[in-house]
Amino acid sequence: MKSKDAVVLLSGGLDSATVLAIAAEAGHACHALSMDYGQRHRTELKAAERVAKSLGAAEHKVIRIGLDAIGGSALTDDRIAVPEQPSDAIPVTYVPARNTVLLSVALGWAEVLGATDIFIGVNAVDYSGYPDCRPAFIAAFERLARLATKAGVAGSRFRVHAPLIELTKAEIIREGARLGVDYGLTVSCYQADEDGCACGRCDSCRLRAAGFRAAGIEDPTRYR
Repeated sequence: MKSKDAVVLLSGGLDSATVLAIAAEAGHACHALSMDYGQRHRTELKAAERVAKSLGAAEHKVIRIGLDAIGGSALTDDRIAVPEQPSDAIPVTYVPARNTVLLSVALGWAEVLGATDIFIGVNAVDYSGYPDCRPAFIAAFERLARLATKAGVAGSRFRVHAPLIELTKAEIIREGARLGVDYGLTVSCYQADEDGCACGRCDSCRLRAAGFRAAGIEDPTRYR
């Protein structure tokens, strides 16, 4: 049924894998969408492929969008070092407009599929302070979707689901464990090597490791 189709943004990390499992449990036929946006940790795309297969996605697309052409982030510009110390400011791992771009492509695919449900793994609790991970951003994008699409003008109501947005990392991990997510397939590290082994020092690694400790669940992350 078309009403059950959903586009799920799948980075290959812990959060997006959990969201894919949540969408599948809700009865959606999940069309997983990953972006090769020029990120230095492109090994996460291999992880996304593994996760999509493991969780039974209806299909999985990888689309190339070269945000490295504009740079401005440690994740898209090799000249900017990935920080390994916590900071109170928005870190240089913030990728300008990334979630806006990702959701826009997901919205386009959803309209082609005749779907009105889009899932994204943003989180506003245990995260790095990125402005495009907040509830206000998600609500604003839903309004944009109604205004900017043929389907929206015709009366379709797009819904951007962000089921993790108010959960701690430990709560996300416990939910994923309940749903059978194999976190050993995922890659979260901002500077993972080609084999997907994590550095253990970047912000994403720290949040992930702390989440497993707080959840009381063994951390399957492979560190180099």
